[in-house]
Amino acid sequence: MRIREINAMRGPNYWSVRRHKLIVMVLDLEEMEEQPSNKIDGFRERLEAMFPTMYEHRCSVGTPGGFFERVEEGTWMGHIIEHIALEIQTLAGMDVGFGRTRGYGEKGVYNVVFAYMEESVGRYAAKLSVDICQALIESKDYDLTDDIQKMRELREAERLGPSTGSIVEEAAARGIPWIRLNKYSLCQLGYGANQKRIQATVTSETSSIGVELACDKEDTKFLLEQAEVQTPRGDIIRRESSLEDACKYVGFPLVIKPVDGNHGRGITVNIKNHEDALVAFRSAKESSKSGVIIVEKYITGDDYRLLVINNKLVAAAVRTPAHVIGDGKSTIQQLIDEVNKDPRRGYGHENVLTQITVNDLTESIIKTSGYMLDSVLTKDERLLLKDTANLSTGGTAEDVTDIVHPANVFMAERISKIIDLDICGIDVMTTDISKPLEETGGAVLEVNAGPGFRMHLAPTSGLPRNVAAHVIDKLFPQGASSRIPIIAVTGTNGKTTTTRLIAHLAKMKGFKVGYTTSDGVYIQNRLLMKGDCTGPASSEFVLKDPTVDFAVLECARGGLLRAGLGFHKCDIGIVTNVAADHLGLKGIHTIEQLAKVKGVVPETVLPDGYAILNADDDLVYEMRRSVNCNVALFSMDENNPRIKAMQKLGGISAVYENGYITVCRGEWKLRVIKAVNVPLTYGGRATFMIQNVLPAVITAYVRGFTIDEIKIGLETFIPSPAQTPGRLNLFQFKDFQVLLDYAHNPAGMRALQKFIENIDATVKVGIIAGVGDRREEDTNEIGSVAAEMFDEIIIRQDKNLRGKTEDELIGMLDAGIKMKDPNKKTTIIPNEKEAATFAIKNAKKGSLIVICSDVIPDALDLVQKLKEEEANKLYGFTTDDIPNK
Repeated sequence: MRIREINAMRGPNYWSVRRHKLIVMVLDLEEMEEQPSNKIDGFRERLEAMFPTMYEHRCSVGTPGGFFERVEEGTWMGHIIEHIALEIQTLAGMDVGFGRTRGYGEKGVYNVVFAYMEESVGRYAAKLSVDICQALIESKDYDLTDDIQKMRELREAERLGPSTGSIVEEAAARGIPWIRLNKYSLCQLGYGANQKRIQATVTSETSSIGVELACDKEDTKFLLEQAEVQTPRGDIIRRESSLEDACKYVGFPLVIKPVDGNHGRGITVNIKNHEDALVAFRSAKESSKSGVIIVEKYITGDDYRLLVINNKLVAAAVRTPAHVIGDGKSTIQQLIDEVNKDPRRGYGHENVLTQITVNDLTESIIKTSGYMLDSVLTKDERLLLKDTANLSTGGTAEDVTDIVHPANVFMAERISKIIDLDICGIDVMTTDISKPLEETGGAVLEVNAGPGFRMHLAPTSGLPRNVAAHVIDKLFPQGASSRIPIIAVTGTNGKTTTTRLIAHLAKMKGFKVGYTTSDGVYIQNRLLMKGDCTGPASSEFVLKDPTVDFAVLECARGGLLRAGLGFHKCDIGIVTNVAADHLGLKGIHTIEQLAKVKGVVPETVLPDGYAILNADDDLVYEMRRSVNCNVALFSMDENNPRIKAMQKLGGISAVYENGYITVCRGEWKLRVIKAVNVPLTYGGRATFMIQNVLPAVITAYVRGFTIDEIKIGLETFIPSPAQTPGRLNLFQFKDFQVLLDYAHNPAGMRALQKFIENIDATVKVGIIAGVGDRREEDTNEIGSVAAEMFDEIIIRQDKNLRGKTEDELIGMLDAGIKMKDPNKKTTIIPNEKEAATFAIKNAKKGSLIVICSDVIPDALDLVQKLKEEEANKLYGFTTDDIPNK
């Protein structure tokens, strides 16, 4: 068995529009293709022995044990690997259940699809499941222990922490989109100009001054004292020589901690003598960047955390450091092991509680208490194992929100304003939080920026508090939008032109537009990324830009199959057409399968949005059945029965009728403009451009643009190398014309054929090429169409070989030409630059040279350079005439 490739879906995809996190592994069974599970002696028994919990896998049988029944009856190894991949993730604490195994279109090759929670774990599980299956086939032992631990470690390294995760989950539950901006906890909530950011529990609205203050315990303490907030008596020192005087001033017992410490690092409590104070001072120094140390009075009582969000107390918890309680028989190590058996404890943040680990600090605390790990505690004796009550070190928390005294609530909310933090955690030491601190002698120990939420989200006891909801309420108050309009465009041909036209219309309306195309990513008409940018990464680039308030995203087949869409929902989804192109790639072998890929875009439209579909294309029209939104149709024929039916229902459509581009609301016609007056249509001669205009017009109309605004937008969208690079770029030389176009598949070539039929020329010369990853019959057809279009053909083939040789592709094109016209004049010049130069240098008067290029920037540069050279010769202009050359 061999893995060909592993892809991770991160958005709506071909396999599932709802389930975004899927691994798609292309698996070649090779010799195992002829060996289903029931043909391998003892396979089921070994599988069941290794994974007894797999009994819960119901599979298509629908009952517990159903999967094992399938194994007994005989199923392919790809199906078994799918279930192994799911099970090993579950064993590692990630309960995933969705899986599919489908044929790839080649004998013995399968798409194995399964869910994941963290991508690195999913990829690891894909490879591991194949290794395990191979071991089961060969009757070899396989120990999963290290692999399960490795997956846990990968998850902890990649996953969002519980605080960030809770905010993201709350946002997602409210339909607010989010994007992870780095491998840590920096996340974007919302899109474009309406985005907010969080990093752990610090938000884009958190005061930087407040964070600076909270991180400087000296300044925090000073401000709180000035505001008459109860704080422990203390002193600030920098040198060890000052320690003795500070201890005398404050008085034992003491707490020593770094001014700039956090998460309990470098803190030592209940110091009772100078020797211990010296050790604590040095420990604090090691954890401090500034070298500034606080020496303050140790306040007895319980450790409380008060959480304030948007200046309101939303949760409170009493925290207890990791500890064990003696039973008079067990050693301290045995007691720790027993505590760690609690099913609520897990590795890292995987469960409500974290397992207690024994490190140097733990051993030091035990030793200070007069014990060793093998010591036996007396019955009911409690021994602390950590010097802080953090849950991440094994501590516990009990929710006490409902018993906090009003005076303490007032104090906490006031502190949040004094320090100027929108989200803060206030550490209080007191014997009873239900009484004012003045009565208990308690004190405020610290104010923390970016406080952890875990103790409130899932306390060891007491009521869990959805504190993340308060963060979202603050970032996106009622009525605030987190989204920007997203227009997604897909189809076989016309995507880029439609995308550019919609972007232009939106720009003319006053929007700050970001858009993606097959030639680059544009932010407010500035090209920021070059190349084919029609995948999810490019979509995210636009949606992450804080200047963009309107997004138009071209979405091609390749990105959809490789990683899914770069967004979860869009406002408008357009499908221009579906024609045979890219078939035979990524397991897509039929035009019906290709239509299903393209159909992902309209399926992601929001319920109040629009799927804009081509009523002249049967496969596109059929997509209306699978959407959950409004549907609008466009057609080049106003008498199309599908358009008539839509009009009877009062729906929205756009048609080309009587020379007009017209929007219809129900049966009412709103004529926008005559097609001949739209520059993009070249006086109405480019009918396929008229077809591209129709969905753009509907888009503008349903987004609230007026008819006049649409008309002006269409009149000002001038086709040119800058505005529409590679889309019918016509260059007028002195005695001939050169047309540059992106036509690269049979459907595109036929559309181009109709256009050039309307151009008068003494001779029409075509420069054509094939693409290596297309089927042979598709490349043959390009040759055949070219034979119909041109009087002379030049075959070039120096780019996009993609697995085939130059000679193979030239042969396929030549064969297609000869199928149509064996006597067609054909010249082979493999290099595109040389081919175009030859055609232009030898052009006959009145001729038309058509360059069909799939690398537009290079072709444009070449044609423009040759046109400049001609101008220089005609007008006697040379580069020597340029000043300061």
